[in-house]
Amino acid sequence: MRSANIIGSGLNGLAAAITLAQAGVSVTVYERNPQLGGACSSAEITLPGFVHDLGASALPMAAASPFLRSLPLAEYNFHFLEPEYALAHPLDDGSAVALTSTLAGMSEQLGVHDFNAWRRLFAPLVSSWRKLVPEILGPLLHVPRHPLALARFGVPALLPSTALARTCFEDRRTQALFAGCSGHSVMRLDSPLSASVGLVLAAAAHTVGWPVAQGGSQTLSEALAAHLRSLGGVIHLSHPVESLSDLPDADMIFFDTSAQALERIAAPRLSAGFRDSLRRFRPGPGVFKIDWALSEPIPWAAEACRRAGTVHLGGTLEEIAEAEAEVFAGRHAERPFIILVQPSVADPSRAPAGCHTAWGYCHVPNGSELDRTNAIENQVARFAPGFRDIILARHTHSTAQLEAWNPNLVGGDLSGGAMTAKQMLMRPTLRDYGTSDPAIFLCSSSTPPGGGIHGMCGVHAALQALKQNRS
Repeated sequence: MRSANIIGSGLNGLAAAITLAQAGVSVTVYERNPQLGGACSSAEITLPGFVHDLGASALPMAAASPFLRSLPLAEYNFHFLEPEYALAHPLDDGSAVALTSTLAGMSEQLGVHDFNAWRRLFAPLVSSWRKLVPEILGPLLHVPRHPLALARFGVPALLPSTALARTCFEDRRTQALFAGCSGHSVMRLDSPLSASVGLVLAAAAHTVGWPVAQGGSQTLSEALAAHLRSLGGVIHLSHPVESLSDLPDADMIFFDTSAQALERIAAPRLSAGFRDSLRRFRPGPGVFKIDWALSEPIPWAAEACRRAGTVHLGGTLEEIAEAEAEVFAGRHAERPFIILVQPSVADPSRAPAGCHTAWGYCHVPNGSELDRTNAIENQVARFAPGFRDIILARHTHSTAQLEAWNPNLVGGDLSGGAMTAKQMLMRPTLRDYGTSDPAIFLCSSSTPPGGGIHGMCGVHAALQALKQNRS
């Protein structure tokens, strides 16, 4: 393999390109938008001087990623910034429980029983974190290099989040904290495996943190692009690819796209059976997202929320589980679970002096057309009275608008495909990154290990192609 074309400049596309370029392959990346980065990008979309992350802001899996940790990103002016607390979860009594940067720090957040239970659950994950991360960010089916570390994670990870929280913790505050972390899974919280994401994210807080990128998440994409160019890679922006005839010849083609786009663009070179498999791969729930330009910090009732980069808004475990179950039933929750990030708490450069930026989203049925602005802002105001009084401007993204900006977000789905047990095993097929054409690979979040800002889907796709080429 001497040359490769990459369709899409999201983090996985750039990761695949860098991995190939490091192996001596001539790489060219094609991006449909005038801005690279996909879901790892930033822009001033409300008012001048307010930098908003268009996709991800809190970056625990980027900080954990073995691939990203191996690169000299600081040489390209990329830096993580840590808020005091990774996460805060407020309750209706005006209190909040925080996720601290160390496991020992949780003793100040939890009662004696629940702290001991938290420590028993997370100490094995924290102590073996460097061994565990390559296992959980690898293909689902692989020979573990650290089977003991994986087993310590895998046994509780198989459980539903609701079951694990109720079994381990007595205090409803602790149960709510864990439920909020598990809510990132985009799964019903009473379904098997939903605890896995909660375990990973909480353990990440105690090891690598939930940092934000100084200056915006775009700086991570720009740093990767600069490193790729230093290896001889080429990036073309504003270059949509609607068929393979839009590309010059290359030995290999990598799709950092949805499974649906792969099926459409590469149709002439894919077998009928493989195309049928791609069509059966279903998207998950979508999101409705709001970005806010704020005149001052959010007036949270609980002090911990003012010091946290991420705030989960949903009340109790029962309320969060019910809200997520409504979405999976094709309905809109009256009081949705909100994931809110306020990056300017750690990075004042995001807004003019004294001002702040924040965004929040809730899950909605895939392709939902319902405006959820009031529902989201009601949940924020529930825990931050007076919130609406500090909004200078807002920018909303419906599921359709998200997909129009980034076609990988099919129906507003941030996960690259529904996180069902079947689709976690076949992501999007049993071939993982390969296709029926040995020269075509999928390297997006529709492949293992799935969504998140880590780049490992692209790395594994590139490594599989290199191994195949050598054999």
